Parts: sequence; structure tokens; C-alpha cells
Amino acid sequence: MAKVLHCNDVVPNCDYVAKGESEQEVLQQAAEHARTAHNVGEVTPELADKVRSAIRDEAA
Repeated sequence: MAKVLHCNDVVPNCDYVAKGESEQEVLQQAAEHARTAHNVGEVTPELADKVRSAIRDEAA
């Protein structure tokens, strides 16, 4: 089942949505988005955990 992350679940007022076939694929997209849109230099383990907990199965 495909996975989806709504950035707004982690960063208020951000419309970015990452979708992928696996959690890892979504995490990679989210890390790139964090660097480019939110000026995050390093994804800390705490941030990765917060993002991971916001990833959901995409509704059919």
C-alpha cells in the first residue's frame, strides 16, 4: 500500500505532500523538502521520528 505524508502534520501551514511506495521513499522526499523549503540543514533523529509518525497509508 502506498504511503503519504502531509507536511502540515509536522510543520503548520505547509501544503507539501510526499507520496511513495514505502516509508523510506517518503522519508527521502521529506528530507529533501525539509532542506529546500524549511532550511533544515540536518534531519535529527527526533525530527525523523516525528516525520515517521506522521506517515500514513494512502487512502484508496
